[in-house]
This record gives sequence, structure tokens and C-alpha cells, in this order.
Amino acid sequence: MSQTLLVTGGAGFVGANLIKALLADYPAASIVSLDNYFTGSPENHSNDPRVTYLDGSTVDIAKIWAGSGRPSPEIIFHLGEYSRIVQSFDDHDLTWDFNLLGTKEVVKFASANGSKLIYAGSSSKFGNDGEDENLNPYAWTKAKNIEYIRNYANWYGLDYAITYFYNVYGPGQIGQGKYATVIGIFENQYLTGEPLTVVSPGTQTRDFTHVDDIVRGIVLVAQKGSGDGFLLGTGHEWPLLEVAKLFGTTYKLVPPLRGERVRGQADTTQAGELGWAPQRRLDEYIASFVAANPRPARS
Repeated sequence: MSQTLLVTGGAGFVGANLIKALLADYPAASIVSLDNYFTGSPENHSNDPRVTYLDGSTVDIAKIWAGSGRPSPEIIFHLGEYSRIVQSFDDHDLTWDFNLLGTKEVVKFASANGSKLIYAGSSSKFGNDGEDENLNPYAWTKAKNIEYIRNYANWYGLDYAITYFYNVYGPGQIGQGKYATVIGIFENQYLTGEPLTVVSPGTQTRDFTHVDDIVRGIVLVAQKGSGDGFLLGTGHEWPLLEVAKLFGTTYKLVPPLRGERVRGQADTTQAGELGWAPQRRLDEYIASFVAANPRPARS
């Protein structure tokens, strides 16, 4: 059966990988990406003719979609938000606009069109017994969006499922600039011969999850999941210093960053009930990366 699927943030790291998965899993579907290209890139576009890329803000989603002449999307995968912790202090207005205003309009659009909404929540919501959601503007806005979606479903009706990503890494991740990911930064520093910069004290942990596992989880939740609580992580805590040492090169500690949480570890029970389980390991990924990019021996 022909379907129309909408991915907000489809030109971004996770969004681009999700579109690849959707092309395989929904061979008869038309896929539309809506992206404002804040961190997304045309380099992430698929050449498949089933994918259409729209340049615009989620704040204007209803108007943009009306102008496209397309049928209502059966499923909306909402990934197109601001998604950095430390930087959100400086980008307060962008965080507010992308996450609160934009998501408000996406939720309204999904409800009005009878679409199932798959929302990409943030694992920052769960740290420190829920208190970490107040550590920074990013975490706070993401937590408020969860409340809004759940309430909206009760107030007006909405078919939705909420996933939570745990430190996504893999091919296509951002490796340079202020929006780079941890593993992306480490890879870039490794390739350029710089010491890997580990945020002090280095004992803080993260649950690193390969993008292939993330997109499999998103698609499975779209097909079988309903409601809140689908945490997509490996369930393994990696101290950042230990991760740096996996690259087998020099590293240095840098000052702590404002707003970062101490621990991160997913409880994958609910996602597991749908049949999802992570397949990729961080240490194996890094070992493969290092093997493919040997550094010259020091003289």
C-alpha cells in the first residue's frame, strides 16, 4: 500500500540514516524530509526518487505541507529539533523556537491530519532521578515537549509514540564545529593527530548507541509502539576517559562543561518488549575505525 512518510530533520545525521531505513522497509512509500538545514546538510540527501526534500521550519509545517499538494502523512518522524546540551545556553532562543514552537506546530499538524507521531525524546530527561531535565535549556525544552505531547493526546486526541536516544554515533556524525558529537570529535582529533580532549573528570558516563540500532528502534516503535517510554540505548555505561583510551592515542583533560549530566544509561525494557535489542558495540566500532585509519608510529 502506498504511504506518505514525513521525517523532520531528514537531512541531519539520524534523519538521513532513518530515511535509508524507511526506503528499505517501506518500498511503496513516498518519503518527505522537512529540514531547516541548521545542522542538516544537502550532502546527506538520498538520490532515491521516492524522497523529496523541503527546506523550511517546523513552525511553518502546516503552511509548507498545504503548499506541497501532498496527501496527509500516515507517520511523522519528528527529529527536527535543536539537539545540543552545552551550546543551548548560548542558543537559548534557537532552542526555544526549534523545540517548543516548532514541536507545538508538528503536534497540531499530526493531530489534524490523523498522522501517527513518532517523537525523538532526549535521554537527558532521565538523569539524576529526573532532576537533570532542569540542567540546561535543551533538556528542559525536551522534557516539556514530552508533557505537551502526552497532554495533547488527552485533550484533543493524538496517536503517538515517544522514543529516547542515547548518545548516537556512527557514519555521518558531525565531527567538527560547535555541534559535533563526542565520538565525532574523538575521530576527527585522532585523524588530525591531536590529543583527544576529554571533559573533566572523565569518569562521567554515557550510553553510546550506534545509529543503525537507533533507526531500527525508531522504525519498530512506529510499527508496533504506542505511548511513552521507548528508551533506545545499549544499557552499558562508558566512562568518557575509557572511551578515549579505546583509540590508543594521547588524550588530555579539559575543564568541565556547564549543564552536563554525570551519568547516562538506558533501561531498554520497554523497547525490548517490541523485539528491539542493540546489535552494535562501541568498542568494536572504534577498533574498526582505528584499524582502518592507522596513525604513523612515533619516532
